[in-house]
Amino acid sequence: MTTMTPTRQRRRVDQQQRRTAVWMVSPALVVMFLVAAVPIGYAVWLSLNVYSVRQADLSQFVGLTNYWHALTSPEWWAAFRQTFLFAIVSVFLEIVLGVAMALLLNLAFRGRGLLRSTLLVPYAVLTVVSAITWQAMFESNLGLVTGVLRALGLPGGEHVWLAEPGYAMTVIIIADVWKTAPFVALLVLAGLQVIPPDVYEAADLDGAGRWQTFWRVTLPLLRPAIALAAIFRLLDALRIFDLPFVLTKGASGTETMSMLAYQELREGRLIGPGSALSILTFATVMVVSLVYIRFAGGNIRDVAKER
Repeated sequence: MTTMTPTRQRRRVDQQQRRTAVWMVSPALVVMFLVAAVPIGYAVWLSLNVYSVRQADLSQFVGLTNYWHALTSPEWWAAFRQTFLFAIVSVFLEIVLGVAMALLLNLAFRGRGLLRSTLLVPYAVLTVVSAITWQAMFESNLGLVTGVLRALGLPGGEHVWLAEPGYAMTVIIIADVWKTAPFVALLVLAGLQVIPPDVYEAADLDGAGRWQTFWRVTLPLLRPAIALAAIFRLLDALRIFDLPFVLTKGASGTETMSMLAYQELREGRLIGPGSALSILTFATVMVVSLVYIRFAGGNIRDVAKER
């Protein structure tokens, strides 16, 4: 009778645990697949056809024609560039501000609990309400921001922010950063809470200053939390629709991929081309997520193993 080595026993236990985990999550995965696959599959089918909502018997299968027209149109590539410009700039600012706010909230001071609760107020505000508020603040004649800029003699006081290219995108980015930076701060704060105190004690014994401790200790240990916050915000930013829709209706160089698909579907009544634009937006977000997970996901696992 042969006895199993500890390594083989551990390997068998791991395999049994994996099988048990697969059986436990399978029902949920099947439901999620059906919920997601049915609408996506129907949208793909619509994108391969041309439909008329005004006249009967004009619907026909056109294959990849809708995709060809979308990928060769300057409107799609303009929306593509504007979406990525918004996503990259806004997510970068949100990560920087979120980390700064998390470090502040991690300090021990009186009223910290109240400040943490107040921090989440912008994230709890509906996006449409937030957009209307920022629209009023940047109104050219009576807006608070433009009025302050004019009173102080600073640049931008005489501009119509929401009607000029560059300025309009700036307002959208500011509104998005104001609303979602607290969400990033919350995730990073959770990462700060699990850093063991003895790590900082060891750094202090080694004579590291505050700046060195931040760069050599805190920031590397926060990589999983920052990576998680970045992927959440990046995927959400690439699907941005509500802020530019309320603030500018896509004018002044602020039309995003989701807005372009909406205009084709709802306003142009072009079901096939609009569905093709929706699928292209979905594919773009999926590719970005896969690339991010491929490179950042490995780092998260490595850091988790080190800890």
